[in-house]
Amino acid sequence: EIKCVQGLPLWRNSSRTINEETFKGYRKGKIGKGISEVAMAYDFQDSNEKRFNVLALYNSTYQNISYVPMPFGLLRVSRSLNAVSNAYLQFLQGQGSGIKMLLEFTKEMPKQATRLTIDFSSLIGPLFFEWVVALLFPVMLTYLVYEKQHKLRTMMKMHGLGNGPYWIIYYAYFLILSTVYLVLFVIFGALIGLNFFKTNDYGIQFVFFFSFINLQIVLSFLAATFFSKVNTAQAIAYLYIFGSGLMAGSLIRNFLEGGKFPRHWITVLEIIPAFSLYRGLYELSQYAIRASETGNPGIQWSDLNDHTNGMRDVMIIIIVEWLVLLPVAYYFDYAASVGNSSGLLSIIKRLLRKNPTWRRIAVNEVADNDVHVEMEKLDIIKERETVDQVLQQRNSGYAVVCDDLKKVYHGKDGNPDKYAVRGLSLALPYGECLGILGPNGAGKSSFISMMIGFSKPTSGNAFVQDFSIHTDMENIYNSMGVCPQNDMLWEMLTGREHLQFYGRLKSLSGSALDLAVEESLRSVNLLLGGAADKQVRKYSGGMKRRLSIAISLIGDAKVVYMDEPSTGLDPASRKSLWTAVKQAKQDR
Repeated sequence: EIKCVQGLPLWRNSSRTINEETFKGYRKGKIGKGISEVAMAYDFQDSNEKRFNVLALYNSTYQNISYVPMPFGLLRVSRSLNAVSNAYLQFLQGQGSGIKMLLEFTKEMPKQATRLTIDFSSLIGPLFFEWVVALLFPVMLTYLVYEKQHKLRTMMKMHGLGNGPYWIIYYAYFLILSTVYLVLFVIFGALIGLNFFKTNDYGIQFVFFFSFINLQIVLSFLAATFFSKVNTAQAIAYLYIFGSGLMAGSLIRNFLEGGKFPRHWITVLEIIPAFSLYRGLYELSQYAIRASETGNPGIQWSDLNDHTNGMRDVMIIIIVEWLVLLPVAYYFDYAASVGNSSGLLSIIKRLLRKNPTWRRIAVNEVADNDVHVEMEKLDIIKERETVDQVLQQRNSGYAVVCDDLKKVYHGKDGNPDKYAVRGLSLALPYGECLGILGPNGAGKSSFISMMIGFSKPTSGNAFVQDFSIHTDMENIYNSMGVCPQNDMLWEMLTGREHLQFYGRLKSLSGSALDLAVEESLRSVNLLLGGAADKQVRKYSGGMKRRLSIAISLIGDAKVVYMDEPSTGLDPASRKSLWTAVKQAKQDR
């Protein structure tokens, strides 16, 4: 049973006492148990028979200012002011004078009767929806960093997949994934009756979400250039989306509803993607609340012209950021990839260059101060002379030419420099199979790393089919096969799927691709026991090694590098390996 309780009027001699008692009655200022709330306080200040000057004090926190988006509760301040003004007049003129004075105020607009219901979308608010949308960011980042950590991106590049096609494939995949995810999210929200999705214009929702997922995809590519470990990337990504969401929810909401923070500074904050996402969701939420209270539709395209509506600015900021960060992310990704120079001028030169330049170049030429008095053997001298002659010709007929190639690892903490490769000169004709022997640390892997673009030479140069390893690695990758020292494979794919993928990179398709895959699997004994259709994570070390060999030989690669290909193989598998290499070396 609800009863009206008459207020107890009290008189205090000073405004200081009034402030102290009203604060002690406030729920956050009380010092004891119970409720001592003061409904209304008045300070008559210098009022007298000729002057009426009253200060009204009331609790404005009843306006439902909280993280739960609810309609504002209007306080009947005007009724209280009229009551105190009439009481003062009667005090001056006498109780039975009948004199009244009604002050004019703005009254709440009448509306249709509504039932107080709990709107699920209002309870969870924009913060939860921000987390739902942003959860795609660590997923996409994990994809990119995983391939970077396991050098799968490099492996694909060495088999002919350039940066442009890689970006197009993954961007399209992420865009389809994100679009389907958010479309299902909106449809599900509308089906269960959430006003957040039902009342607001679907066109505005699509433009807002679609523009943001494009920005989020670009941010994933950009962030991937700064991480090399999946665990680190995931931890920081999840901390970012949850931390930035909480910060955006706290700042944006308080700044907008407080009314004292400059609007243009709120726009500056929205440059941060998490803040712009929250602001857009906040606008959708507020229009949904207004629609449920008034019976009108939510946000419409015409509402974007309202100066208090921030949705238009948010969408402009998101689209501009996407267009600006797209080339920036591509440049960072290109500069960080293997075989590319990170300078802007090198990219411009690469775009302008039409023909490979046949000339000797030396990058960071190392001046060896020690004078080595050592006679080179006759076969070494003869090989250098052959290289000199080859470099003077334009079409030499040699697949690989190395000209005084050097690799020096500079010492640290006072340690001397380590010379891994000392002036290697070599000319390899087509159809030749060359084996390099030497103990650990002799420079075998360092030489191969330079030839496949893993590392840059300290000085000297090398040419693969007339293309320089300094400036033309993109062209070299198109005609190169690699079996790296460490297996670079997808754990979730089968051996057959690996060969089908790399076969397509070598321009194989249809029956030619199927035939090449079968022959490759047969040459490395991966058809027995259904091994070809098992996931690579179930392979033994030797089986993974044989699959890496098959990948390097598939297609029409003119130059194939194998770094310790027989490691982990039993004698029978080694014999099969040498047979496969002999068969594959024709025209290579």
